[in-house]
Amino acid sequence: MAAPTPEVAAGLAKAKAHTARAHLFLCLGPECAPLEQGAQVWDYLKRRVSELGLEVMRTKAQCLRVCADGPWLVVYPDGLWYGGVTVERCERILREHIQEGRPVVEWIAAQNPLKSGISHCAPPPNLQP
Repeated sequence: MAAPTPEVAAGLAKAKAHTARAHLFLCLGPECAPLEQGAQVWDYLKRRVSELGLEVMRTKAQCLRVCADGPWLVVYPDGLWYGGVTVERCERILREHIQEGRPVVEWIAAQNPLKSGISHCAPPPNLQP
């Protein structure tokens, strides 16, 4: 595997690709919720992740294919799906689930954790964690 360019290395560091403990995916809508609502939650999520110093990656999505009762937030590797995420719910999820390791059970709609140690491919040689 070739060494990444300085630009790619900087981008991977900024994304916390090698240090993140979790990956948060937020569906912004428009099918599950108005885009304005999804954007408001996204802006809050970005700000609070930074303020709290959380070691997580975050990705905004246009659609997670659950086209009702959004915005949807999926937390991996736990595979927990939270629906109807508001700014207030986002705060509680960040504090209780991400910081303290206690999922907010009453808002979980589904769970499908990634299988630990299972990969569909062999790791590339010289991959630096």
